Amino acid sequence: MAKQITLEEIQNFEGKYPKQLWYLFLSEMWERFCFYGMRGMLTVFMVTQLFLAEKTANLQYGAIQAFIYAFTFIGGLFADKILGFRKSLFWGGLLMIAGSFIIAIAPKDLFYIGTCISIIGTGFFKPNISTMVGALYKEGDARRDAGFGLFYSGINIGATLGGLVCVYIGKFYSWSLAFSMAGFVMIIGLSVFVFTQKFMGPIGLSPLKEMKASKRRLIEYAVFVGSLLAIPLIKILVTNTSYTDLFMFIIGPATLIYIFYEMRKYSKQEKQKLIAALIFILFSVLFWAFFEQAGGSLSLFALYNLHDNVAGLTIDPNVINNTSNSFFVIVFSPIVGILWLWLSKKKIEPNAAVKFGIGFLFLAGAFYVFYFTRFFADGTGKTSLNVFTVAYLVITFGELCLSPIGLSLMTKLSPKPMWGVMMGMWFLASAYGQYAAGILGAGMTTANENATLTEKLVAYTNGYRQLAIYALIGGAVLLLISPFIKKLMHEVK
Repeated sequence: MAKQITLEEIQNFEGKYPKQLWYLFLSEMWERFCFYGMRGMLTVFMVTQLFLAEKTANLQYGAIQAFIYAFTFIGGLFADKILGFRKSLFWGGLLMIAGSFIIAIAPKDLFYIGTCISIIGTGFFKPNISTMVGALYKEGDARRDAGFGLFYSGINIGATLGGLVCVYIGKFYSWSLAFSMAGFVMIIGLSVFVFTQKFMGPIGLSPLKEMKASKRRLIEYAVFVGSLLAIPLIKILVTNTSYTDLFMFIIGPATLIYIFYEMRKYSKQEKQKLIAALIFILFSVLFWAFFEQAGGSLSLFALYNLHDNVAGLTIDPNVINNTSNSFFVIVFSPIVGILWLWLSKKKIEPNAAVKFGIGFLFLAGAFYVFYFTRFFADGTGKTSLNVFTVAYLVITFGELCLSPIGLSLMTKLSPKPMWGVMMGMWFLASAYGQYAAGILGAGMTTANENATLTEKLVAYTNGYRQLAIYALIGGAVLLLISPFIKKLMHEVK
C-alpha cells in the first residue's frame, strides 16, 4: 500500500502553486459549468416555459439562489463537524448530477423537484472545495492569494462555458438537452475529484475518524438521509416566497448567534479577526444584491430590450448576459493580480477593506452604464448590446476587487476549526444577496404584464440608477471605515 502524502509535504511545495490546486481547479471548473449553466436558464425558463409573471420569476429566482447559498453554510457546518470536506463534496456532487438529470427528464413537470435536489447538492459541494484550497497553504503563506486567484479563474472558465452552452441549447434547441449538459459535466468534475483525492493527504478527512467506524457511519448516513428528507420542505419554501422571507429572517440571526457562541473559545486577537471577517461578509451581502441582478432582472432585460449585435457580431443577448462577466474575469484577473503585486512591491498595495470599497465604486459605475443604455434605445424599446457589454466590463473589475479576496480572507481571518463554517458564512452572505436581488428585481418590473418594451426599458433602467447610487454610498462608507477594519485584522492583508 502506497504511503499517504503528509500535510507538511503538501504545504512545502516549490513554485507558485501546489499540484493539488490544479485538481481542485478542474473539479470546481466543471461544477461551476453545471451551476452557472443552471443559473443562466432559471429566469428565462420560468418566464418562457412555465409562463410565470416577470415579478414572480424574479422572486423565485432570488429564492432558489438564496437557498443554494444558504445551504453552503449548512454544508460547511456538517463538513466541519461530521463528514469532512471530501465526503461532503462527493455527496453534493451526486445530488447535483441527480438534480440536473431529473429536470432533463421532464423540464416543465420536474423543474422544482430537480432544482431543490441541486440546491442541497451545491450546499454540500461549494464551500468545502474552497476550504480545501485554503488548507493547501501554511498560515501566513504569501502565495495563498495567488492560489485563490487561479482557483477563481477555474470558476469563471466553467461559468463562461456553462452560460454559453446551456442557455443557447435551451433557448434554440432543447431544454431537456440543456439540463442534461449540466449533469454530464458535473459527472466529469466529480470524477476528477474522486481520482485525484489520493493526493490530498489528510486534507478533508472526517473529523470523526477516531470514532468507532460503525457509529461514525450511522451518523454520516443520518446526514445523507436528513438532506434528502429536506427536499419537500425546500420545494415549499422556493415556490411560496412568503415562506422564503420567514426562512431568511431566521437563518441569518441563528448563524450569527452560533458564530458568536463559537467565538468564546478564542483569544481577543482571534475574536477581532472574526469580527473583521463578519464586516466583510455584511458588505458582501449588499454587493451581491446588486451584482446578482445578472440572473434575474438583467436576464429579462436581455430577453426583451437588447439588440443581438455586439462588436459587429450577431449574438443572442442572453448568451452575452450569462458569459461576458466570466469571460472578462478570465482575461483581466491575471492583470489585476499583477497590479496588486506591483503595488505590493512599491509598498502601496491597498488593504482588503480599501479593495472592497473600490469594488463598490466599480459596481456603482457599472449600474450607471446599465442605466445609460436607455439613451441608446430605438423606437421599439430595444437598446445597444455594446453598451450593455461595457457595463459588464466595468462590473468585472468590481468583482475582482472583492470576490477572490473574500474567499482568501475567510481562511486567513478564521481559526482553522472554523474554516468550513466561515466559508459557509461567506456564501450565506451571497444567499442574502441573492434573496435581496430577487426582491430588487421584482421591484423593477412594471405592474402591467402587457407593458410595452419601452415601458419595460424605463422601469428597469430607473432601477439600475437607484442601485448605482446605493453602491456609491456603500463604497464611500467602506473607504471611511477601512482604517478601523485594518486594525481588527492584525496585519492580515
